[in-house]
Amino acid sequence: MSAISVGQAAVLGVVEGVTEFLPVSSTGHLKITEGLMNIPVENASVVGFSAVIQVGAIAACIVYFFKDLVRIIGAWGRGLLHKEERYHHDYKFAWWVIAATVPIVVVGLAAKPLIDGPLASLWVVAGSLIAGSGVMWAADQMGRHKRGEDDTSFKDAMLVGCSQILALLFPGFSRSGATMSTALVLDLDRMAATRLSFFLGIPALTGAGIYELKDALGTGVGAAPLAVGTAVSFVVAYGSIAWLLRFVARHSFNAFVIYRIVVGVLLLGLLGTGVLSA
Repeated sequence: MSAISVGQAAVLGVVEGVTEFLPVSSTGHLKITEGLMNIPVENASVVGFSAVIQVGAIAACIVYFFKDLVRIIGAWGRGLLHKEERYHHDYKFAWWVIAATVPIVVVGLAAKPLIDGPLASLWVVAGSLIAGSGVMWAADQMGRHKRGEDDTSFKDAMLVGCSQILALLFPGFSRSGATMSTALVLDLDRMAATRLSFFLGIPALTGAGIYELKDALGTGVGAAPLAVGTAVSFVVAYGSIAWLLRFVARHSFNAFVIYRIVVGVLLLGLLGTGVLSA
């Protein structure tokens, strides 16, 4: 019997699609939702399912930014063949994304027993939601928002890429929240910070989904729930991306900060009263 039903997979697909790119922690929201539906969050197949349906959200990101990605990959390809093309910002940016993905891959493989074990606790999620809110608020206040996407550097990409490790180790911190906060501290404007977060997320999250596929298929989640969860996350994530880019063009991140604190406090209450098991 599948550890996750098709109906539960659809619900989790909606949660993944809405939260993957918003700075509110998709992993945290998935774990909370799984707990409320009495799905064993520590089950290897459930952990794998959560990683695999992220691919649906990443596919939505690829489709949404397809023209940008074609431009960047094209510049990278031309640079590999022609030396004179290597001074183009898009060529360098492609290499930066590759280099900035290496740290999270290394840490993810080395710390997997911790990530899937004690760090998967909902107590960690609750604390990370609240702590990450403080980081995000401080970053938004400190940042001078004066640098655009064309002003990004290798240093920016590496620091923002390394910040993804926070979300990997502490579910609830939010990969988007960590990357956007780091970019804001580096004085990128909100739009540039958000787009950089998207581009850095594509290789990291796609790799995680592919790596976890064997666990999702081999230990308790069938093909149908995986297909439904992934398809739903794709559709919902596409709309979420479009909304987020419009939102950050006109607003600060304060709404996300408040939301994260509220969810974190509510989760602490549910855990403290025994309604949810950590």
